[in-house]
Amino acid sequence: MGNQLFRKKSIDQIISDSEHGGSGLSKILGVRDLVSLGIAAIVGAGIFSTIGLASFNGGPAVSLLFVFVAFACVFTALSYAQFASTVPVSGSAYTYAYVAFGELFAWIIGWALVLEYAVSNMVVAISWSQYFVSMLEGFGIHVPRWLSMAPAYAIEANQKMLEVGVDKLTGIDKLALEAYVTAPRIGNVPIIFDLPAGVITFLVTILVYVGIKESKRASNIMVMIKVGIILAVIFGGLFFVKPDNWTPFAPNGLGGVMSSVAAVFFAFIGFDSISTTAEECKNPQRDLPRAMIYCLLICTVLYVAIALVLTGMVNYTELNVKDPLAYVFQYVGFDHMAGIISVTSVIAITSALLVYQLAQPRIWMTMSRDGLLWKKFATIHPKYKTPSYATVVTGIVVAVPSLFFKMDFFVDLTSVGTFFAFILVCAGVLYMDHSGLSKKSKFRVPYVNGKYLVGLGFLIAMVLLFVYGQDTITEWKSMSALYILEHKSLVIIFWLVWIGMSFYAFRLNFSLLPTTGILINLYLMTELGASNWIIFILWLLAGLIIYFMYGYRHSRLNKEAKAIAE
Repeated sequence: MGNQLFRKKSIDQIISDSEHGGSGLSKILGVRDLVSLGIAAIVGAGIFSTIGLASFNGGPAVSLLFVFVAFACVFTALSYAQFASTVPVSGSAYTYAYVAFGELFAWIIGWALVLEYAVSNMVVAISWSQYFVSMLEGFGIHVPRWLSMAPAYAIEANQKMLEVGVDKLTGIDKLALEAYVTAPRIGNVPIIFDLPAGVITFLVTILVYVGIKESKRASNIMVMIKVGIILAVIFGGLFFVKPDNWTPFAPNGLGGVMSSVAAVFFAFIGFDSISTTAEECKNPQRDLPRAMIYCLLICTVLYVAIALVLTGMVNYTELNVKDPLAYVFQYVGFDHMAGIISVTSVIAITSALLVYQLAQPRIWMTMSRDGLLWKKFATIHPKYKTPSYATVVTGIVVAVPSLFFKMDFFVDLTSVGTFFAFILVCAGVLYMDHSGLSKKSKFRVPYVNGKYLVGLGFLIAMVLLFVYGQDTITEWKSMSALYILEHKSLVIIFWLVWIGMSFYAFRLNFSLLPTTGILINLYLMTELGASNWIIFILWLLAGLIIYFMYGYRHSRLNKEAKAIAE
């Protein structure tokens, strides 16, 4: 059974299945379209919403965190680019894991990708709702509070009011209490849900269902609008920047900066989503690698500039808001610009929603084609040439939770699943180099021999820790063994993995760049809360139950192996 769990698909077999299996997808995307889709995915809820929370926690220094996270993403993007040029099919990291590590890992990563695409889209939908309601209020149209937020906000606000009194409530708590008080009731239960989040998901799902060509056109238009408004914020905001606001640069220290890892990393999620459109590209082996690198570089420059302008326009303590770009212009009295940003933010976030709704059905379609999901998920609409059933299911999976759940809950959970996928893709490149599969790659991660460098990096990190990290060492000494086990296990795993990577890099001449990608992504994972990991592990366990109940028995590789044996 062990050999069957780790059975692999050859690159030639995967390409043959996609070419001769009759996927029926339309090949219409060029490099410009792919860059547009990548920017549409990356520049979404992150820059228009979570960047405010990140700046509040880390201060102006969060701009450096954007650079650091982008640095990690570059190594990952290069690894994705190599796989995309080698295996140009729609499965993204799922397919890459099938080639490198076998079926069980492929299933695990495919299941984890649901967190990256479907769950992150819940965040995008909720963020869209907040901007949409704000925009309508700018035009004098008031949406009832109970129709525009998650019920948890209202219940928590009511509890807080009972504890501290209504006069102590501020910001979102006041709005949430209004929702609780004004909501219609069934018995004593208030009816509260986020209607705009559900409606926009429904509308975008219809667009994605109708076709890739229509989705591409809509995405291109929306990207031009939102890049234009971001540039306007950057260059317009320069006139209101006060250098005093950048002092202190890191008011909450390194801990404050790193506490924003999930929010900042969430802002970069999406550059890999364009790999799910491989079967709709005119020349995927050439265009996908280029598009990934281009859109990542463009978005990094935009993010760093935006972070510096926002924290320069107002003090970082003012940025704990859901619509920071509009807020800073209201703060400096430029209300017309704030209104324009509110309108265009709705358009911008819609484009991110569109790309994620494109990506998830194509992952499920590929898994279904391999027999790991029900055949229905591989259904291609005869007229629209899209994975119709998978698209409808994705719409339901995203729309329903976005009606009722808080955004904060999904942000960290999305990051866990994405880090997991990124690490496996970087590790897959090491496998390809070691097994010789890289010879089939039309694009390769630049090879830098890490034989000595990985271990040398570990020694330098240990020296720096003992020289500059005495506070951290003292903090660890004060922790109980149980606390370390519950909250710091990943940090220990990170150092152990680095030791292991140093050994294997010396023995097998590992390439430095994908190795660095593994270590940086793993380090960023250690900054996420333990509760998110518990949920992620439960999520994986649920996925494994589905795999062993259905996927293992219905796998195409399993059926082919049985046919040969008979």
